[in-house]
Amino acid sequence: MSRRVRMTIGICVLGLLMAPRMAYGQDERAQILKVRESVWRAWFANDTKALERLVPADAIVISSDEAKWKNQSDILRTAAEFQAEGGKLIRLEFPRTEIQRFGDVAIIWTSYLVETEENGKRSVSSGRATEIFVRRNGEWVNPGWHTDNFQPQ
Repeated sequence: MSRRVRMTIGICVLGLLMAPRMAYGQDERAQILKVRESVWRAWFANDTKALERLVPADAIVISSDEAKWKNQSDILRTAAEFQAEGGKLIRLEFPRTEIQRFGDVAIIWTSYLVETEENGKRSVSSGRATEIFVRRNGEWVNPGWHTDNFQPQ
């Protein structure tokens, strides 16, 4: 086998090994970010159908200042409670977002800012989140995340 053929085969094998970590197009990034925003907005709007579709039954959620980890039923319950108490989303921002993609898994590292109104009183909270997205049956879903209320000094 000639050196040129060995080199070509080596490059192809290397490309296959690196494929899960390779960059993806702007369309795919935009799609992942759109699903991420849809999950947040669906929670604040208590959009049960969207949450059931986007947050699978096997979801695991860890929130700051809460000892209990949540699952899909907890997420649906807390969204309903927020809306039942008159909660409204006023503003949702993600000042910094990084995405790492590994095949059908994307991990989002982000900072967030949320302004809500409850009983006529507005409040702003911010922090960081690590969000996991998995492509299942051709669609991105959000089976887990971890948020904190870190405030830079």
